[in-house]
Amino acid sequence: MNTTPHTMTQDEMLARLLYRDGLMLVIDKPAGLSVHRGPKGGASLEDYFEALRFGLPRDPALAHRLDKDTSGCLVLGRHRKALARLGELFKQRKIGKTYWAVVEGRPDADEGHIDMPLGRRDDTRGWWMKPDPNGQPAQTDWRVRGVADGFAWLELEPLTGRTHQLRVHCAAMGFPIVGDAVYGTATRGGVPLHLHARAVTVPIAKNKPPITVVAPPPAHMRERLDACGWTEPSGGEQLAPVVAGNDQIEE
Repeated sequence: MNTTPHTMTQDEMLARLLYRDGLMLVIDKPAGLSVHRGPKGGASLEDYFEALRFGLPRDPALAHRLDKDTSGCLVLGRHRKALARLGELFKQRKIGKTYWAVVEGRPDADEGHIDMPLGRRDDTRGWWMKPDPNGQPAQTDWRVRGVADGFAWLELEPLTGRTHQLRVHCAAMGFPIVGDAVYGTATRGGVPLHLHARAVTVPIAKNKPPITVVAPPPAHMRERLDACGWTEPSGGEQLAPVVAGNDQIEE
């Protein structure tokens, strides 16, 4: 199953908007599309950010990253001050991130905490990671949301933001993510990665409550999620974009 969107129209990009205010946007990133152009070029999500200006003179910019094959909540800053603020929040680990994954097998418990430092697997492939007691600290909280024959639906909360952290942690614990051809048992070009950035909570405004945004699960995950007990809301989980305030630059 190929999840890569080869092209995207302005309307399709706008349809992926989940939240908008004067500081930030949150969009529902599609699986199979890199967030930015790599050294070898190719299509990227950034190619379509012009559709998200909403009257401002510059395109919004990435406040963080998601892997190419991960779907879900992606935060963009609308201008330089907003990007600086978001960068500090991510650095200080004040932004809450919740992921959904479908994994092979099931954990021995209903919830747990993984404290497993990660380091590079190969210096020539800097993004390949492995458990490494001398690596960078990496912690993940997890809990089982449902099970099916041979699979489990997990809710994952990364407490740190290491490259491929959730994928390596799940694989090392004995329950690799479905569709993971790097750390799991999947083959390249087969079942897509079943990892979705379900929700993000951002305390962007100093005098207002944090903003929580939720992204509906992608089509390729729904069959296994349904088998594990997820129930799609009546009429489908199509979330209308939330527009807060206006598009004036907020301090």
